[in-house]
Amino acid sequence: MLPWSAEFAGRIDEHILSSDLLRGNPLGDPHERPLEVYVPPGYDEEPERRYPSVYVIQGYTGQLPMWHNRAPWRPTFPELADQVFARGEAPPVIVVYVDAWTSVGGSQFLDSPGTGRYHSYLCDEVVPYVDARYRTLASRDHRAISGKSSGGYGAMITPMLRPDVFGALATHAGDALFDVCYRPHFPKAARQLRDSYDGSVEAFLADFRGRIAGTKDTDLPLIEQYGYSAAYSADEDGTVRLPFDDTGNVIPEVWERWLAWDPVLMAARPEHAEALRSLRGIWIDAGTRDEYHLDFGAVAFRRAVEAAGVADDDVHFELFDAGHGAIEYRYPLALAWLAERLTP
Repeated sequence: MLPWSAEFAGRIDEHILSSDLLRGNPLGDPHERPLEVYVPPGYDEEPERRYPSVYVIQGYTGQLPMWHNRAPWRPTFPELADQVFARGEAPPVIVVYVDAWTSVGGSQFLDSPGTGRYHSYLCDEVVPYVDARYRTLASRDHRAISGKSSGGYGAMITPMLRPDVFGALATHAGDALFDVCYRPHFPKAARQLRDSYDGSVEAFLADFRGRIAGTKDTDLPLIEQYGYSAAYSADEDGTVRLPFDDTGNVIPEVWERWLAWDPVLMAARPEHAEALRSLRGIWIDAGTRDEYHLDFGAVAFRRAVEAAGVADDDVHFELFDAGHGAIEYRYPLALAWLAERLTP
């Protein structure tokens, strides 16, 4: 009953996936993960019909139950997605809501000795799990990935790494153009470490983990830098390397490890350019007032996609008037566009 909940035309099934790949991960995070699968209206009434699928991943700090957090006067994304199919605005698809949270805030959907094998978990465990239990069109040409912020980052890099699994993507304000979206924050983080923790990351982590998170202004900026570092620049033994020194300047050999994961630079590599050309559709958007300047990242990734040889007809690019937050109303637009691209 609105405004507390909406009646769905389709349905959402809740699962717990026990992951072999996440078992014993470096952070000691749970290897059993929640997974939600939305089936569109008519799924149960047409037992012979098979459907494309869209996998939706979250931004930094995102946990699966947060999809159902309700802001005043605004429907949640699962409700908006259901409306797309209830109104017949797009061909029906199965929507899969994935959890890749970690105790450092996120995984960037990469395999890392600092966090765990979240890229492989998504591609090699979650996708087969869904295909085995639902009537999907179990082919990369009928499977897409979509996300916002760090989820938008995951949506960009996953099809480049595994074009055999995903054949289309949508990125909303995804992390890209690292020199612009990440590097300017390093001096502030270095100063916070110096002034509050004598420059010690270990002292920060001990403090952060020993009390209620978010009770100090330094919490989110510092754990964010540490979480990204755990994904991009952890050594094989799990040691996490920050990309800046005590002056806030980059450490070149560590920063290069981060840049190796920048979607804009990845797209220029021949194997990734070939993967991008093989996709059925690429949706890129961002708000023109994005606080992390990810609108510039969106422009840079659009240009990189063009340079890779992707046809204009296969790309939707748009900048819109908004900041980084509260842009869930954009997600169903991309979902409908992807559904058209994925449906035979």
